[in-house]
Amino acid sequence: MQALPRACVIGAGPSGLAACKALKQKGIPFECFELADEVGGVWYYNSPTGRSACYKHLHINTSKSRMEFDGFPMPESWPNFCRHDYVHTYFKDFCAHYGLREHIVFNTGVERCERDAEGVWNVRLSTGETRQYDALFVCNGHHWDPRWPEPAFPGTFSGREMHAHDYRVPEEFAGKRVVVLGMGNSAMDIAVELSYLADRVFLAHRRGAHIVPKYLFGRPVDKWAIPGLPLWLNNLGLSVMLRLQVGKVEQYGLKRPDHGLLAAHPTISSTILDRVGHGDIEPRDNIAELVGNQVKFADGTIEEADVIIYCTGYKVTFPFFDPGFISAPDNDLPLFQRMLKPGIPNLFFIGLYQPLGAIFPIAERQGHIAADYLAGEYLPPSESDMLRRMERERKAMFKRYVSSKRHTMQVDYDDFMAELKREWDAGKRRARAAGGTGPMPSRATESAAV
Repeated sequence: MQALPRACVIGAGPSGLAACKALKQKGIPFECFELADEVGGVWYYNSPTGRSACYKHLHINTSKSRMEFDGFPMPESWPNFCRHDYVHTYFKDFCAHYGLREHIVFNTGVERCERDAEGVWNVRLSTGETRQYDALFVCNGHHWDPRWPEPAFPGTFSGREMHAHDYRVPEEFAGKRVVVLGMGNSAMDIAVELSYLADRVFLAHRRGAHIVPKYLFGRPVDKWAIPGLPLWLNNLGLSVMLRLQVGKVEQYGLKRPDHGLLAAHPTISSTILDRVGHGDIEPRDNIAELVGNQVKFADGTIEEADVIIYCTGYKVTFPFFDPGFISAPDNDLPLFQRMLKPGIPNLFFIGLYQPLGAIFPIAERQGHIAADYLAGEYLPPSESDMLRRMERERKAMFKRYVSSKRHTMQVDYDDFMAELKREWDAGKRRARAAGGTGPMPSRATESAAV
C-alpha cells in the first residue's frame, strides 16, 4: 500500500475546518495550525490574535440555511440572520462533531513555507520548529490585513483615524462626531450602530451602491435567486423587487449607483436607508482633504469630526510565502477553480474568493476536491487547459464587475457551486481513465508527524 501524503492546513477558521473535515473523511493524515486559542477565524469575537474584524453587534448577511456545511444544519430555533456568537458556536460544534480538534495545534502560527526540489513543504512554526508535509492548504482568510485609503488623503487630521477592522463597540463613540468612509457592509453596519449614540454621523462615499435589505417581501433576499436561471434574468427579477420595496437610493440622499445590481458585491442592510431618511446619518461625498479637526469633502462641504473610520476593505496577503514565490498584488491571484495554482500541484487555496452568497459550502466542496486529488481519485486538467479556463473566467469576471480591488476574485454562489461539481466529476473521470493515479507520493520525513 502506498503511503498517503501528509498535509498541513494553515488556519482553523471556516475554510480551514472545511479542509480538515474533507481530509479526515478521506483518511489523509494532517495537522492544522491555528494562531488563536480557538477555532472560528474572523467569527471569533475579541480573538487574542487581534486578526478578527468581528464587532459586538455583527450579524451574518447570508441566511443560515444558505451558509451551512453539508449534513450539519444550524438549529431550527436560530434566527435566519444570526449574530456572530451563534456562528462561532456553530463552528465549535462542527469541530467537535467531526473530531477535528485533536488535529489542530492552537496558539501556533505558521511563519514560513518553502517548497523544496522534491516538492516537499518545509513549514516553520512560531515555536521555532520546522516540519515537513507533502501538501499545503492555505486557509488564512482574506479579511484580516486592513487596506487603508490608497493614496492617503492630503492633509493631516488631529482626531482619531482608524480602520473598520479595529471597530468593536459603538459605546466608545458616544457624543462624538464620526465620519464613516465606505459603502460596503461594514460601513453600513457601523454607521447604523453609531447613529444611535454619536453626536453626528457622516457617511462619505465615492461611488453609489445598491442597498439590498435582508428580506424582500418577507423572504430572505438570498433565497430569491433561482439557480440555473441566466444572470440577466435573476438580475432583472431582483432589480424589480428592489425597486418596488425600496425605491431608488438617490431618493434618500445617497449617490446613484453607476453600475447594475449584480455588477458589484451587494451591500446588505435593512436599516441604513431608514437612518439616512431620518437624518441620523448624513451622506457626504468622498473625503477630499483633512484639515486639523475638520474634514473637507469633494462636494465642498466641511465638517468638524472627532473620528474617521475607514471601511476600505482588506489586502490579500500570505506572510508565510516569499512574495516572489506567491503574492496577490492589488488583491489579484489567478487560480484554477479559485483553488489550484498551475505548476504547484500540492498547494491548495481554500476560501480565497468573494462570493455573491455564502462562502462556507464552497470551501467545503473545494476541500473535498483537494482531498480526492491527494488520494488519487481526482485528476485536474492539463496546465495549459487550466490556464485557458482561468483566462476565460477572469475575462468574464472583469467584464461584469466594477473595476476595483474588491472585485478581483468574485464568484456567484450557485453558479460556482455547480461549476465545482462539474469539474469534480470530470476530474474523477480523468483519474479513472488514467487507470487510477494512486495517492500523491509521500516524501515528507516521518519525523514531521506529531
